[in-house]
Amino acid sequence: MIEGKRVLIIEDDQEISKLLSVMLTTAGTVTVLAYSGTEGLLQLKTTSFDLIVLDLMLPGKSGEELIGEIRVDSTIPIIVISAKVDIESKVNVLKLGADDYITKPFNQQEVIARVEVQLRKSSLQSLQTKKMVWRKLNLNTEKLSVSLDQQELQLTNSEFDILSLFMRNPERAFSKKEIYESIWKGTYFGDDNTISVHVSNLRKKIAVLTSDEYIKTIWGIGFMLV
Repeated sequence: MIEGKRVLIIEDDQEISKLLSVMLTTAGTVTVLAYSGTEGLLQLKTTSFDLIVLDLMLPGKSGEELIGEIRVDSTIPIIVISAKVDIESKVNVLKLGADDYITKPFNQQEVIARVEVQLRKSSLQSLQTKKMVWRKLNLNTEKLSVSLDQQELQLTNSEFDILSLFMRNPERAFSKKEIYESIWKGTYFGDDNTISVHVSNLRKKIAVLTSDEYIKTIWGIGFMLV
């Protein structure tokens, strides 16, 4: 499902960039390299991509700045690969709109697996035609669009997946473990803020359009659509 998919690698370290390119090319993707935030942004303006692999500490524009600019009008999946290992950095980029975060030094098989997950989710979503409605929320898995009271919600890949899961099972409480393993298809170790950050971002975007509550925290369990 990832064969022929186009991946933009934005990484200023040429050795790491080349390694990532070889790994992902071997896995079947087509890779394009950019060595600065400015160059990466130029590539995005002139070429269509299916996924971005992004370093944070870049010349020109930082990775954080780049995520912010990309998320103004695009929901392309973004996987951050960074030497920043502190939880604050990870939470910050997830809040900005990144879909996943991998720390350096990375395991090659893990990188390929996470890239495959993001590309597979995008491909599966594009093949589906189901429309889901909950109160004033409308989600279209064919167009990958969401609207609230006829106003469009710009969601990231992960936010879209979480909302889809909730809308398929309204008024059912999901634990963080259930959400993580349903969407990322990996083992949940219980010490990751990924789910909380994505749900928080989703709530904030909904709150811009309405004061009505749509996602409720069920203390001791997780989250549910209400």
